[in-house]
Amino acid sequence: MPSIREVVAKVKPSVVAINVEAVTYDIFGRPAKQQGAGSGWIIDKDGYIVTNNHVVEGAQSVTVTLGDGRVFSAQTVRTDPLTDLAVVKVDAQDLPALAIGDSSNLAIGDWVVAVGNALGMGISATDGIVSALNVSLSPSAGQTLQGLIQTNAAINPGNSGGPLVNMAGEVIGINSIKIAEVGVEGMGYAISINEAMPIIKELISTGYVVRPWLGAELFTVDRMIARWYRLAVDSGVLVTEVAPGGPAEKSGLRAGDVITAIGSQQIGDASALNQVVNSYKIGQTVEVTYWRGETKSTAQVALAESPPP
Repeated sequence: MPSIREVVAKVKPSVVAINVEAVTYDIFGRPAKQQGAGSGWIIDKDGYIVTNNHVVEGAQSVTVTLGDGRVFSAQTVRTDPLTDLAVVKVDAQDLPALAIGDSSNLAIGDWVVAVGNALGMGISATDGIVSALNVSLSPSAGQTLQGLIQTNAAINPGNSGGPLVNMAGEVIGINSIKIAEVGVEGMGYAISINEAMPIIKELISTGYVVRPWLGAELFTVDRMIARWYRLAVDSGVLVTEVAPGGPAEKSGLRAGDVITAIGSQQIGDASALNQVVNSYKIGQTVEVTYWRGETKSTAQVALAESPPP
């Protein structure tokens, strides 16, 4: 086994602990403060820190503790829920930024190191190998993460947002998911850095990610939903709302329609629809097949630029 001592010494000063505080409400509507912890890493010396969206999502306050013990409150928090990525900005300069690697050079069996604020107990490191590449998982409805790196390096609560690095100390992934089912061990996941960097750059430069936009709120149709709403089909995506003046409304789509295909690609759920839409370019016109009541129709939808969040 290789020694990871030099790798950890190189990387650890650039890994931060992130603590968040959110307000939740009980069944009686009474507010209560809830605290959480995660990880992040410095990507730019002027105070930009990368983490996961789920680490900071819904937080009223975000606090960053650097490796040298300094503590900063976040100035801005920019998120992209679709890819589970976020960038936190703190008022600090000359920070030790990590080097970015190339995840396309990874192979199964390569040694990697996960560094982060495991269990909220401070920065620690675990090592392992790459056990699979280009994995796709759906951690929540309407969200599919692609190009994931699977590793057997231990990834525990609090590690989310921390870097997965190669033996040169370069970031090749962002720790994001841990399988926590009974009987499943040694399977952690990281967003590959090559998938993440275009999103990170947009969050830093623009504050949000610009994507092709259909202009509709969507809900996956299954047999129960089809029976409840008396739909003509039992799979596809139900349009629950259209944005005023948006592409869907302009094309004639309306709430209650069920989209079953875009172009030649059949649509089974909202996640699949988002993936297909994102494969097109802003301004392209796509043919949307949908059902309205018992009638099957098509609409030509000119995809627009997604609005700011």
